[in-house]
Amino acid sequence: MKTRHFAQLVGLSALWGSSFLFLRIAAPLLGPLTLAGLRVSLAIVALVCIMRALRQPWPWRHWRELGLLGMLTVALPFLLYSWASLRLPAGYSALLNTTAVLFGTLAAAWFKEDTLTVRKLLGCAVGFAGVALIVQLGPVRLDGPTVLAVLACIVASACYGASTPLMKRATTRMEPLAIAGGLHLAALVVLAPGALWALPQAQFTPAAMFSVLVLGVVTSGVAYWIHLRIIRQVSPVAAISPAFMIPVFGVTWGHLFLGEELSSGIFVGGALVLVATALVTGFNPLRRWLASTPAP
Repeated sequence: MKTRHFAQLVGLSALWGSSFLFLRIAAPLLGPLTLAGLRVSLAIVALVCIMRALRQPWPWRHWRELGLLGMLTVALPFLLYSWASLRLPAGYSALLNTTAVLFGTLAAAWFKEDTLTVRKLLGCAVGFAGVALIVQLGPVRLDGPTVLAVLACIVASACYGASTPLMKRATTRMEPLAIAGGLHLAALVVLAPGALWALPQAQFTPAAMFSVLVLGVVTSGVAYWIHLRIIRQVSPVAAISPAFMIPVFGVTWGHLFLGEELSSGIFVGGALVLVATALVTGFNPLRRWLASTPAP
């Protein structure tokens, strides 16, 4: 993997790490259905503006494929994470999101888009260990709604992971920007009825509107476009690896903006997460340096 691709994945992790913070703010005020619908709508507005500026057409011929991708990568995850954020702290959701790497690794091997190696499985194990150190989970009341919220996060992560090889294949037939616009439009068709039904109960406070604006334009529209551009260049497993780094940034943003105390395991855990990401993606900054160093 090239250094610039690795840097882009780290940047995406920073963006997506903030999404759990904004979900916790907006979901209780807007409600999961309205939040998911508004998030997708704002993403479409941003992507339409970019597509018009770059004069890229809509990929209407691939509407069936985009419909499936829109359901797996946008509609279901957005709705499930919005609903889970009503019950779970942001750290829990970010931690559970890391299971997307495991699902993505298995799916990539199943679709023959990547090979399942000991190095990648070791990377998954190291990543989970690092995240466990970063997010020191406190006592949580284990009731029915909490269990359902945990399952919702796992299903959302499974959708992300399983769909990554399909997204990789789609980039061979369509432009990344067109895919991002198409799958968000397909997701809006699914989410719009529920969002309109729940709209009267939504509380449109400044905090809620700012949160959904960031979620829609930045962490959905622009981030999905960037992610699809990276997917075209790297393996599906490498493309899903930001899930390991998301909790690092989630905890950091909580400390910087909400004054949350940093856990004692964040430094060791952060180092483990970086090692795990390198194992999964195959990124080794020393390889190029060693290759360019003349032999004695």
